[in-house]
Amino acid sequence: MSDFCPTGFFQLQDNRKGLAAVVVVKMDTPFSLFSLLALVLMLLLETAAAGSVDTGADHQVKGIIGAIVDDGSRIGKEERVAMEMAMEAFNDYNNNQSLVLLVRNSRKEPLRAAVVATDLIKTQGAKAILGPQTWEELSLVAEIGSRNHIPVLSFADMTPTWATDKWPFLLAASPNQHAEMQAIASIVQSYEWHQVTVIYEDIGSSLSGVIHLFDALREKGIEINHVGLPPVSSLSLTKELERLKGEQCRVFVVHLSSSLAVHLFKRAKRMKMMENEFVWITTSKFTNLIHSVKASTIASTMQGIVGVKSYISYNRHFQDFHFRFRKRFSLEHPEESNHEPGVYAVQAYDALWMLAQAMSEGKEGKLLLEENLHRHFRGLNGKVHFINQKVAPTNIFQIINIIGRSYRELGFWSGSMGFSEKIDDIANHSLSMKDLGQVFWPGGFSNTPRGWNLPTNSKPLRVGVPTRSIFKTYVDIQYDQVKNETSISGLAIELFNKTVKQLLFPLPYDLIPFNGTYDELVMQIDLKQNFDAVVGDVAIISSRYKYAEFTQPFTEAGLVMLVPLQLKASNRAWLFMRPFTKAMWFLIVIINIYNGFVVWLIERHHCLEFNGSALNQTASLLWLSISTLFSYNGERLHSNLSRMTMAVWLFVALVLTQIYTANLASILTTQALEPTVSGIESLQKSNAVVGHTQASFVKRYLVDVLHFNPRNMKHYTSPEALADDLRNGAVAAIFLESAVAKLFLARYCKSFTMAGPTYKVGGYGFAFPKGSPLLHSVTEALLNLSETGKLRELENSMIAAQNCTEVGISEDINSLSLDSFWALFSLTGCISTLALIVYVSHCKWESNHSIFANWILMLSVIRSWANTQTNKLFSKNVRKVPETSANTLQLWTHV
Repeated sequence: MSDFCPTGFFQLQDNRKGLAAVVVVKMDTPFSLFSLLALVLMLLLETAAAGSVDTGADHQVKGIIGAIVDDGSRIGKEERVAMEMAMEAFNDYNNNQSLVLLVRNSRKEPLRAAVVATDLIKTQGAKAILGPQTWEELSLVAEIGSRNHIPVLSFADMTPTWATDKWPFLLAASPNQHAEMQAIASIVQSYEWHQVTVIYEDIGSSLSGVIHLFDALREKGIEINHVGLPPVSSLSLTKELERLKGEQCRVFVVHLSSSLAVHLFKRAKRMKMMENEFVWITTSKFTNLIHSVKASTIASTMQGIVGVKSYISYNRHFQDFHFRFRKRFSLEHPEESNHEPGVYAVQAYDALWMLAQAMSEGKEGKLLLEENLHRHFRGLNGKVHFINQKVAPTNIFQIINIIGRSYRELGFWSGSMGFSEKIDDIANHSLSMKDLGQVFWPGGFSNTPRGWNLPTNSKPLRVGVPTRSIFKTYVDIQYDQVKNETSISGLAIELFNKTVKQLLFPLPYDLIPFNGTYDELVMQIDLKQNFDAVVGDVAIISSRYKYAEFTQPFTEAGLVMLVPLQLKASNRAWLFMRPFTKAMWFLIVIINIYNGFVVWLIERHHCLEFNGSALNQTASLLWLSISTLFSYNGERLHSNLSRMTMAVWLFVALVLTQIYTANLASILTTQALEPTVSGIESLQKSNAVVGHTQASFVKRYLVDVLHFNPRNMKHYTSPEALADDLRNGAVAAIFLESAVAKLFLARYCKSFTMAGPTYKVGGYGFAFPKGSPLLHSVTEALLNLSETGKLRELENSMIAAQNCTEVGISEDINSLSLDSFWALFSLTGCISTLALIVYVSHCKWESNHSIFANWILMLSVIRSWANTQTNKLFSKNVRKVPETSANTLQLWTHV
């Protein structure tokens, strides 16, 4: 709030962040009152000496505009030159009238600004006031302007939201810094820096920007340290830099005025803080004036700085202004090494031109204020208009990187689109600044700094270790009373040792036992004076993220149910069918019948038992199909075709019977044991008692998610007690985390087994404070151990008999299918089919040969009969020859 204090102090403060600025005019002593009167008299003499308005007859004066600047600063010099140029250009454009600009020097002193504002309004008749630059000056000038109904267009960076309510004639001509601080936070987030140190000037004009910066960084989840520097104190600056150099954070955001920032970087250079591993990011408060810093100073002290700069559009109007400004500024301020106009000159030029346009229409007071509020003006840098008595915010900023004697433009940031290399409709946008191209960091390095380092003035890392671990394989704490020493070992401890060795930097640490619950142990991290990290069999669950952050889990995440094993009844009615699949059994029957049919068809004329009625022949065929599985009977077969078929089929049958016997024996063996409980449903229906470890999250999960009755639950503190109660039936099942379930089954592999599904929850990890820069490096090292197999090797060396966990769990042995025997069935089928084809072909040939012989005999008889009749007609002395079939056939043959 802003108020006049009873003691005579004028105070400004913002209670949100504990930052404050005080302008003091103490009048509680006669001497102070005399000094104040002397100062006021001196100021009145100076303003009188500055002269009044020249109202010569050659000009029609339409009004007077007052301006308050600090002629001793670069900002004030640029604003004065820009406003004078704007006033001259406006009067030249309007030949028939004239506006007068009166500029006064406040020397950055609030009381002086108030006096000159009073003089401009009361004596000179100013209808509007431009400036000043600082909040301390503005708060007094705005009060004077509102009392006299004179609009005040402020150039101050800080204008609180309540200021326009208190002073209705105040217009903020500079945009607020919310969007700019969002750009700063986006840069920090792009490089995954989790902690920054904000260095700001401990005065009121820096307050608003710092508050916006804090808000933007916190929105990104970035931890903030802050250092407020007094405007002038070399001793305090050196002391603060020494302290910051010894701390862990290496990312600094500088929100200082140009002069103090230059002083800071010179001191940091001497203290070797502008080298590798340091990151310096500057806000526009300094970066907007980088063009005014000497090139030699930039080259020697500011290499590698990344800055956010207000965007200026290089359009035709600005180029013309740029040319005229350089020429005039070099004449009026030859002491300056650079004559380029900055964003402050552009703002001052546009503000005066907009105000002059409204005054040229003869409006003043409230009408002049309203005219400016509703006016949409196109200035040097684009459109300018007001929203709630504040100029519309700027959402585009330029990202620069200081290299050599100047800087290079990396790209742009806009509030709606993120980062881009260009400002146009076809530009590619990204949420990460890494896509803008190569950045050169302090020390000339192109590799991105990690943003932190081990503190040079810190003690070893305090690592908390739980003392209540049920399975000592993970964490084992032993106290030697004789030597008065505590030894801490186990898989989790050994893994942490190996992880630390993977880091690219030394990390000293002390392991400290903690006798309390696991939740209480994690809470100690939030109380930073207790532990800096926690190592052990600590499960990763959401509720613990309130106090710490975790690495990637180094064990399997899951909650499993363990139950006793019991003997299983093996006399199932159809167990004998299990060795083969249904399709396999069907094909065996078909191929048997087919092979039996082939042998029966070939042998039926030679074996009397294959003849008879249809029923008798069918029974013989089926018997032949079955008997071939057990005997050859080759001596009873008369055809080589049937012998060949039988031999191949007997070989196939021999292979099938041997495989069937082996698979059935395997099934009978593995089916000897089974879990007593198959799922949690049966436990819940029977209200059975279940057990769990003392881990609090396991109990919550059983009650809240699996809906067990808390009265039917029992917790344990030792694996021996768990095993005893499972054996004697005190509990029907126990629920353990997957990691410790393996250990339990490795010790009791013949009595218990896992049953039911695995519930994805938990998993062990290392815990660190929220936002800790160590977290990323430790997680990366842990993943490296896992990917190279070293984590697995460590688990195998610490956990014995892992394979025992599979005993009795398998419910089914896979039945053998046709895929394994298609070659055998194809062989016997082909041989049988070949024998059948040969047999049928032979029978057909014999049948055709018999028919042919019968036709020959018939023809012989006919011919013989014909010859006999002929002899009777032509020769009576023919000797009669007996007509036998043999003779007839012989005669036919000769013919």
